[in-house]
Amino acid sequence: MRMGAEKTVELNEFECKLLHILQYDFPLAPRPYKEIADRLQVTEETVLARVKQLFAKGLIRRLGASINSRQVGYSSVLVALKVASNYIPDVARVVNSFPGVTHNYLREGEYNMWFTAIAPDQDSLDTILNTIGSTCGVEAMIRLPAKRVFKVSVKFPLVAGCNYDRP
Repeated sequence: MRMGAEKTVELNEFECKLLHILQYDFPLAPRPYKEIADRLQVTEETVLARVKQLFAKGLIRRLGASINSRQVGYSSVLVALKVASNYIPDVARVVNSFPGVTHNYLREGEYNMWFTAIAPDQDSLDTILNTIGSTCGVEAMIRLPAKRVFKVSVKFPLVAGCNYDRP
């Protein structure tokens, strides 16, 4: 499995199955890791220890629910910033300080920093974007709200023959 351009990480069959369950079939239960352990025929402690290892290796960055923000009334936007090159680290810190920023990328071209932001309502989103827009080094901002969503998730098969419903 590739992790960025700099390194390749090998996963064993257990790790693939575990990651598959964590991504696509996480149990909503009082002891979800116990249920996962039962499915994988190991102990709950084994599952918890491996999850911690996968976090430490950087293979898991976040473990939590993903909601359809539009269906619950949240506002979101893709934003392109034109940032002076000597201010990129400072602007990135400001952008990344907002919990509603889900992605932030440095790119080639005039508009060199692109991010997505989400907030409970348009006023909150505007406040975030106005703060970012007034940050030293931000020369211009383009707000690109979605007109239509074509794809909202990416699913990578981790185990040969597994579908996304059950490992």
